[in-house]
Amino acid sequence: MKETNEEWTIVIKPQSGLFDINFKEILQYRDLLYIFTRRDLVAVYKQTILGPLWFFIQPLFTTLVYAFVYGGIAQIKTDGKPLLLFYLTGIVLWSYFADCLVSTSSTFTANASVFGKVYFPRVLLPLAKVISSLFKTFIQLLLLILTYAAYVISGKYTLEVNAYILTLPILIIIMANLGLGLGMIITSLTIKYRDLQYLVAFGVQLLMFAAPIVYPLSRFHGKMLLLFKINPVTAVIETFRSAVLGGTVDWQMLAYSFGVSCILLVVGFLVFNKAEKSFIDTV
Repeated sequence: MKETNEEWTIVIKPQSGLFDINFKEILQYRDLLYIFTRRDLVAVYKQTILGPLWFFIQPLFTTLVYAFVYGGIAQIKTDGKPLLLFYLTGIVLWSYFADCLVSTSSTFTANASVFGKVYFPRVLLPLAKVISSLFKTFIQLLLLILTYAAYVISGKYTLEVNAYILTLPILIIIMANLGLGLGMIITSLTIKYRDLQYLVAFGVQLLMFAAPIVYPLSRFHGKMLLLFKINPVTAVIETFRSAVLGGTVDWQMLAYSFGVSCILLVVGFLVFNKAEKSFIDTV
């Protein structure tokens, strides 16, 4: 009987340790990551009348509501900045963080049937959510640019964009880290505590009021100001607003936000890595 030398192209091994994360394997499955990302994009506007225009309509209506309620009824000042531009600069990056957090927080429960049938790196699904949400963010940035141009052309506002706009990629990375890290922690906990997934959307809405989205940070002082600064989202919103509407950047706050986001991302990966080993027996 002839002996044949067989070489396996893929070897699936059990993960034995908390820090046993195969990043090389994630790179090998990049085609699947692209498929998941494309699926998430198409699923948003498939079988809808307006299609991708919803990415424009949602932030536009949200901005108009904020301008009417907070700027009109509540008479909250915006440090002399136009209402629409002030709220848009807060909504764009905040929406990216919220989308990343909400979509990744249901990874295990929403995909349990798929995970039980075929093997692939589970982390691809939350990564695909984060990448697909970038598409929506870019469209909202375009809306911000068009609104800004309308103000400048009409003579109601002067151009205030400065060199701080170069920090935009860093700001997006910080928001992605925060959303992905927190999302992976929450989805790992929902394996045993299902009610957490119902609290996420409500919690995100409450968390919005702990960041300067609808009011300027200059309204707060003392302990209240400190509480706002503890929120890592605050520095991101304030930096982006300063880059677009003029102002200064608190680099210490921004460095703090970046550090917190990196820590949450690492913790999220570790918790997710531990949970995926046995979640299929629990879900």
